[in-house]
Amino acid sequence: MINALSKKIIATAILAASVALISAPVSAGDWKGWNIHGKDYPVGIGMEKFIELASAKTDGRVGGKVFHGGVLGSQGDAISQMQLGGIEFAGFNLGPLGNAVPELNVLSLPFIFKDMEHMHRVMDGETGDILSAAMRKSGIMALSWYDSGARSFYNNKGVVINKPADLKGLKFRVMGNPLYVDMVEALGGNGIPMAYSEVYSSLKTGVIDGAENNWPSFESSAHYEVAGNYSLSQHLILPECICVSVSAFDALSDEDQKSVKEAAVASAVLQRSEWAKRVEVSKAAVLKSGVKFNEIADKSAFQALMAPVYEGAVKKNPILKELIAGIKAVD
Repeated sequence: MINALSKKIIATAILAASVALISAPVSAGDWKGWNIHGKDYPVGIGMEKFIELASAKTDGRVGGKVFHGGVLGSQGDAISQMQLGGIEFAGFNLGPLGNAVPELNVLSLPFIFKDMEHMHRVMDGETGDILSAAMRKSGIMALSWYDSGARSFYNNKGVVINKPADLKGLKFRVMGNPLYVDMVEALGGNGIPMAYSEVYSSLKTGVIDGAENNWPSFESSAHYEVAGNYSLSQHLILPECICVSVSAFDALSDEDQKSVKEAAVASAVLQRSEWAKRVEVSKAAVLKSGVKFNEIADKSAFQALMAPVYEGAVKKNPILKELIAGIKAVD
């Protein structure tokens, strides 16, 4: 029989082995990639194309495997693993990264982008370069920018949201960034940070009244099964990134760095195309299921209530003022 001391020794050995596995350096050809979505989701398709092109362009010096479906843990886990050297690339949502890289919070400001095309022009230009450089301080850098759609509100209370007062008192799940809590509270609701994996059950049991996300996520997560009203607020247009470990990237030759960057940019072109197609498919599927949908014709009342959110964000992080101006200067 294994006594308590033996069990403790075994547990310690397992923990040490796990840490060693995560931290162990790998060759360039063994890059590991993290993806929270499925392989056939637009982000998964883009990431597979990225590593395929990176391998082809570098004659196999940079290659590897994408681990889909969050099998390597949550995004928080993946960020830590990347910083420790356990993974080399990932498709990250930029919203939660605002806690570690304050400059990224500019992307989380409600209505900061006019539309998807405006976001592309901004992120593919000087602002994107500035933000990627800011991310390097955390050991992570962005090589290209993916679409993750426009986020809108949905709820399980049968509420058709047309004006801010319609959110009053409702509990909406938000991602783990205080800025999102401020956004929902400015509109009269209650923002509840919660892991994505917990949203379905929380909607079903009434722990929360609603959440906010884009059409493909609303459909693929099956949240439409437990939240029958979708109101097109499009309050957040958050890009995602093909992000890489700074240490892994800096270890490459200049030539291979250029090739990997090109692979990331090419994968973004594919991902954006796949995303646009997926939006239409997901929207049609959700509406066919019986979900009630409405467009918010006039968003001015929502936008007006965001002034304190902008002011608070700039007060907390003054560098956002210049970034906001740079984004608004892009046609």
